[in-house]
Amino acid sequence: MTISSSETITKEIYIECRPETLFSFFTDPDKLVQWMGRHVLLEPRIGGKYRIDINGSDIALGEYKEIVPHERIVMTWGWEKSKLVPPGSSTLTFQLTPRDKGTLLHLIHSDLPATEMASHTQGWTHYMTRLEMLAQGQDPGVDPWSEAPMSSND
Repeated sequence: MTISSSETITKEIYIECRPETLFSFFTDPDKLVQWMGRHVLLEPRIGGKYRIDINGSDIALGEYKEIVPHERIVMTWGWEKSKLVPPGSSTLTFQLTPRDKGTLLHLIHSDLPATEMASHTQGWTHYMTRLEMLAQGQDPGVDPWSEAPMSSND
């Protein structure tokens, strides 16, 4: 008998921009590619697919499951060619809540294998920092992770 456990990553960050502005960084490929990946294809509608080529080797694939403009995005998440986290095997939720003069971004990444928790936590910490800088009008520069493969994603 094989027992597999699934884990959840939860992260929260306050970003000094309106929810409308922040929301566009998840639905506009020209904006998303500034904080994650080197090539991005998005179909931001229910059932629409996305493809985020991080570095020419690590490619995230999934589908939009729920979109509430300026409030919430739910999508499946996985890695092309991965046996541990194949496309569609985990769920990613971005909740945007107006707070003071900005937005509280709450990320929930669920249904991850326990063995993938550390790498995905590191990844979301990296990308949320880049998103925060960009959404607040700063230039995060070229993503250093876009230059070389992150891991085997097996």
